[in-house]
Amino acid sequence: MKLINDTFHRPFPLPSKNWIMRQTWRNLLFIHWPIPSEILRKHIPSSLEIDTFNGSAWLGIIVFLMDGIYPRGLSNLSILPKFQEVNVRTYVKCNGKSGIYFLSLDVCDWASYTIAKRWLRLPYHSSQISIEKKGKNFHFESIRKRNTEITLDGIYTPLEEVYLPNEGTLDHFLTERYCFFSSSNGTHTYCLEIHHQPWKLQKAELEINHNTLFAPLNIDVSEVRPISHYSIGTDSLIWNIKKFK
Repeated sequence: MKLINDTFHRPFPLPSKNWIMRQTWRNLLFIHWPIPSEILRKHIPSSLEIDTFNGSAWLGIIVFLMDGIYPRGLSNLSILPKFQEVNVRTYVKCNGKSGIYFLSLDVCDWASYTIAKRWLRLPYHSSQISIEKKGKNFHFESIRKRNTEITLDGIYTPLEEVYLPNEGTLDHFLTERYCFFSSSNGTHTYCLEIHHQPWKLQKAELEINHNTLFAPLNIDVSEVRPISHYSIGTDSLIWNIKKFK
């Protein structure tokens, strides 16, 4: 079955217009902390409602490899080389539609930092990022170039069991998202639609050695134990960003 036809799991229909690119995401680490909604509220545009699970908002870090970006019609030619990315995100709703809101995105690719930053209206940062696999373990490190005090590094090990998260569970809430929202100076809200197959997840054992990604937000989660998941990855279809409201 073609990816575009595999839609049974989506919470809302596919967009009516054609997708514009395919992206390949590999070796994703999802790290999440529960956090009171009021701590996040000042960082989220007023047009967006903070999405919660059992009364808690969730703050996430996603570490992964962007393995290819393929414009529609060029299925075998990536327009950029592989690069690593680390993003900080939370979960929101807009007019009843659930999605992701990015608080920062660290990339080591020049084109993503300069072009996507303006096109997608997202808070990209240029960083030095590495993800190395040694045996069953992955070591990751990110250092922001313009502020080397903003760093993340740690080690994780995926556990063996692979599963699809059931609807209504926390794992499903944290991972099964098919759009993101962004804002232009808080005056307009934009939405970018995404499509992929359901996430095949594995639990992960995680050790974070250092994390100051939340420092610019004045958020401290040092006393909160995160939960972590791993996915080997997926292909995704991306639509053009559009004004939502």
